[in-house]
Amino acid sequence: MTDWPEARPDDNRGGRYGRGSASAQPEGARVMRQVRRGPAAPPGQGAYGGVPQQPSYVDGHDSGYNTGQVYGGAGGGGGHGPGRPAPDWRRRIKWTAITLVTVLVVTTVGTYFWADSKLNRDVDLSKVIERPEKGEGTNYLIVGSDSREGMTAEDKKKLHTGSADGKRTDSMMILHTGDNAPTLISLPRDSNVEIPSFVGSESGKTYPGTGRQVKLNAAYAEDGPELLVRTVEFNTGLHIDHYVEIGFGGFASIVDAVGGVEMDIPQDIKDTKSGADFKKGKQTLNGEEALAFVRTRYALAGSDLDRTKNQQKFLSALANQVATPGTILNPFKLYPTMGAGLDSLIVDKDMGLFDLADMFWSMKGVSGGDGTSMNMPIAGSTGGNLLWDKAKVKQLVNELNNDEKVTVKGN
Repeated sequence: MTDWPEARPDDNRGGRYGRGSASAQPEGARVMRQVRRGPAAPPGQGAYGGVPQQPSYVDGHDSGYNTGQVYGGAGGGGGHGPGRPAPDWRRRIKWTAITLVTVLVVTTVGTYFWADSKLNRDVDLSKVIERPEKGEGTNYLIVGSDSREGMTAEDKKKLHTGSADGKRTDSMMILHTGDNAPTLISLPRDSNVEIPSFVGSESGKTYPGTGRQVKLNAAYAEDGPELLVRTVEFNTGLHIDHYVEIGFGGFASIVDAVGGVEMDIPQDIKDTKSGADFKKGKQTLNGEEALAFVRTRYALAGSDLDRTKNQQKFLSALANQVATPGTILNPFKLYPTMGAGLDSLIVDKDMGLFDLADMFWSMKGVSGGDGTSMNMPIAGSTGGNLLWDKAKVKQLVNELNNDEKVTVKGN
């Protein structure tokens, strides 16, 4: 009996595809023709053009198809594609961490040198003579001047600064920092003090003391920061470690850069000289308003003594505002604030960024915790000058020199 029905018309298909074998030997017993892998045929040649060569079969045995040799690469890709090893996550995490730390270090170092280069170290305290012995802790003399440097006529009009030549001190404070809570002491500009002997900051000439009595702000007007430091040290017995000064324009710029400062104003204030016009209550002051607030004295019952208290409150509030995460962690706020502050500050030659940071953080703590803010103790006045209470001043300085908690009460 044959493989196909006798009457089937496809019996004559010959060797066409699909026909059963005509050989007497069973097909399974025949040896398949050897197929060997050789050089790839040039494009367009061969039976199927660019089709990849198939594995060789020798004596009916698979010589490589199941080992992935057809497509190259090892078999068993584990779900990551043919021939692709599984990702080494430990290595990736390690190098990501190293990269982030490197970027952080480079940014921090770069920021430090950028900020350090912007400090105006123009005050040379080595020119101050006959200085008191240094006590415990650190004392900063913080000065707000009426400098209009860099301000346009429009700025002066807007900020109500006037156009007087030269510079005078608008406010003076001593900030003491140490192991105890910080203490901020305002020195009223009308304080009656003695100008001691001093060496001219520019001339280098020695000017002997004559017992001359003047208002404290006259020392700065006469020979600048060095004579002011000399006068404060002579009249208090307190060693000043660092000097920091800021002018009108710089003060307003810092406040604007930080986005304003919230203040709780205790009373309605209207002062045409400073430009202040405030209603009682909480409000956020911009740079122009803040400058008017800290300069106002004619609208206050205590005049300069009340003004110094407002200045202390505002500086503490400003420090708190700058130290918030919203400023420190936001480069779009931090760098403009740092730039505005550093550009406008004048400091002594030994002042470093860490000293500045210590001063700022201590200022932040003045109004919180055990921090103390006060005016220099006043005993009375003479001819418009405020007389310090010498006994209380001596006790205050002794406590500061020993870095003890201040018990003296100021005005």
